[in-house]
Amino acid sequence: MNALEIEDLQVRYGRREVVSGVSLEVPAGRTLGLVGESGSGKSTIANAAVGLAGIHAGDIRVHGVSSVGRRREAKAARRRIQMVFQDPFSALDPRMPIGESIAEGLKATGRELPRSARHERVAELLRQVDLDPGRADELPRSFSGGQRQRITIARALAADPEILIADEVTSALDVSVQSTVLNLLRELQQKLGLTMLFISHNLAVVRYISDDIAVMRDGRLVETGETEALLANPSDAYTRELLDAVPVLGQRMQFDV
Repeated sequence: MNALEIEDLQVRYGRREVVSGVSLEVPAGRTLGLVGESGSGKSTIANAAVGLAGIHAGDIRVHGVSSVGRRREAKAARRRIQMVFQDPFSALDPRMPIGESIAEGLKATGRELPRSARHERVAELLRQVDLDPGRADELPRSFSGGQRQRITIARALAADPEILIADEVTSALDVSVQSTVLNLLRELQQKLGLTMLFISHNLAVVRYISDDIAVMRDGRLVETGETEALLANPSDAYTRELLDAVPVLGQRMQFDV
């Protein structure tokens, strides 16, 4: 069964159409990598899925239930999707201890937890992302970029999502830290049974973490398929251009002068 279905999605900013008739399916427990250059509409799709961007036409369904609109069922469906944003430095309130930031995510579950239960749940979430629960009272400035991104992942998980959207979550991190975050996401997906929409302009990163890939260009879907099959034999010239742009270890890079 598909956990997330996007059907003929259209999003406009003013008169400009930034997403044009995109349809995607993400089976439960799998990761769909959404790849394309900046401005291709990837993040707009993510924002539409969590209600941060208005939808001009189309539908977004979570386990068959539309998440579009103000109906109670739609709001409940949107809460089953949580997003981890690109920049962990701006995603966290610099004046709020990280434990309190993570506890904010608990509100999305609709459950009122007593103080002791909140502290216990925050500690559990910090352990899940490999951070010391004893640091819950520290401010974000005490943590590195990679650690801050793990904190934002913990906050997203606090809402007990079924679907996690990771929007360029490694692009603001040092290369040496990126693999740690990617491996953590893979481990969490397997442990928690999450479905994931992973958004990136980096095809190598998408290849590493995704079961399937969808390629976007200028607000439209170029092609989609199982990761290794699509990358081994892309049908669209744009996908081949993206593949050609991936650096290869030991190969000299060519620059136009």
